[in-house]
Amino acid sequence: MGVDSARPEGPEHERRLGRRRFVGACAGLGLASVTAAGCDRTTPPRGSHPAAASGRPEAERDRPGTPDWRITSRGPAPAVAGYADRVSVTPGEECGLYVSTTAASFRVSAFRVGWYGGAQARLVWSSERVRGRVQPEPRFLAETRTVRADWPRTLTFDTAGWPEGAYLLRLEADSGHQRYLPLIVRSTRGTGRTVLVHAPATWQAYNRWGGYSLYAGASGAYATRSLAVSFDRPYDADGAEKFMVYERAAVVLAERLGIPLAYTTGTDVHRDPEVLRGAATVVCLGHDEYWTSEQRRHVTAARDAGTNVLFLGANTCFRRVRLEQGETRPDRTVVCYKSAVRADPFYTTRPALVTTDFRQAPAPDPESSLTGVLYEGYPTDAPYVVHTADHWLYEGTGVRPGDGFDHLVGVEYDRVTPGAPVPEPLEITAHSPLTCGGRRSHSDSAYYTAGSGAGVFATGTMRWVEALMAGTPDGGRDHGMDARTRAFVTRTTENVLRAFAEGPAARHRPAARPNASEVYKAGA
Repeated sequence: MGVDSARPEGPEHERRLGRRRFVGACAGLGLASVTAAGCDRTTPPRGSHPAAASGRPEAERDRPGTPDWRITSRGPAPAVAGYADRVSVTPGEECGLYVSTTAASFRVSAFRVGWYGGAQARLVWSSERVRGRVQPEPRFLAETRTVRADWPRTLTFDTAGWPEGAYLLRLEADSGHQRYLPLIVRSTRGTGRTVLVHAPATWQAYNRWGGYSLYAGASGAYATRSLAVSFDRPYDADGAEKFMVYERAAVVLAERLGIPLAYTTGTDVHRDPEVLRGAATVVCLGHDEYWTSEQRRHVTAARDAGTNVLFLGANTCFRRVRLEQGETRPDRTVVCYKSAVRADPFYTTRPALVTTDFRQAPAPDPESSLTGVLYEGYPTDAPYVVHTADHWLYEGTGVRPGDGFDHLVGVEYDRVTPGAPVPEPLEITAHSPLTCGGRRSHSDSAYYTAGSGAGVFATGTMRWVEALMAGTPDGGRDHGMDARTRAFVTRTTENVLRAFAEGPAARHRPAARPNASEVYKAGA
């Protein structure tokens, strides 16, 4: 399996940290004294199997899984938490972990998410017991209201023999409490493959660990929110909430289909678009809101070269962000000034990189020119209503025009907005009436074909990936969606993934049939 030793990081690696205390948030985390960290050599996990020599995800499809990968006891916030020194690695690359726990010791287990005969994850590596410590309290950077843990490193491991894919590192304290830590083992080449693009910038934007996110400060007020957030801190809740809700089920489905897959993140596409070169499809998952200008440019270029694009959510590519240097590595800080846009240092000097909504001044560029749909509102809860039931997307679902699926539209939604820039030809495949903030509107699913032959489909609802779990034990946040909805969404997703895996969709599937003006005639 290629398991190497995990190396502890001792006191000689410790750095002096800022001691500023800030309101309430850090006190509740129990981050106070510093103790020494230690780790023994690792051994192969029980029941593990040698990693696939190719490292390709399709070689993993039917391997035996590990059913007990889920968290069973989260415990209080200080019980155990951690972060990695990078959001992704290539196979064989080293990764550092920074862990705080009130327990005497803990263990790290790395589970690769996939099909695995229905088990949905496989144990690839586990450490021996690691001596626990309560890490120092975080730093607070007042200028941008940024929380940064900047902890001494606890241990280092390498990923030799790990197949490409999405991983959950589970921190297991000897108290019985657990937390996740997501890590992508990314692909360097995506030629002929379906590239799953994970969204760590969005995970981080909503992360309230330490009391601050891009949405609120320690008081809960928007006015005291962070203007920049750091990857150098744990995620809140179970440690992987956004991945679990908006991404995991799509990974499992894609791997079950056995199509050639590649894995990356938006922050990696920002830095290097090579993985998109020659790709069959780019898949943006259920909540992929925060993009850099570079990421958008690279995905658009892939579409224009014939790569299909699939948006399995809503509110995609809505916020323009920058990635900046962290304490030790580049691209560890997500900057987004939002409505405080005039305070962005780039406002007068580099307007195209100013961090606000893509559609806003000083460099407006609405996301609909890529996605075909425009984000409109939050919150809503409405049925998904099929419009063009004869579209190839819906083959085998048995739907008829006007059929609805309760609660599938929400909590945020997109629509085809008359007057907004959209590629043509574009076809609305679902047109769902809703009410948001007392105002009547619609959510739309839309499909268009680009001049390159690429097909682009946007679901127009943030609950699409959640619906893949509806009515199952993992569907704890399914908003009342049922097994009928799960079957419809599953078959539709299978149809588009299989079709897009064949290459530019316009070459082997019917082109979009323009109907937006008809659907929205008379102000509908």
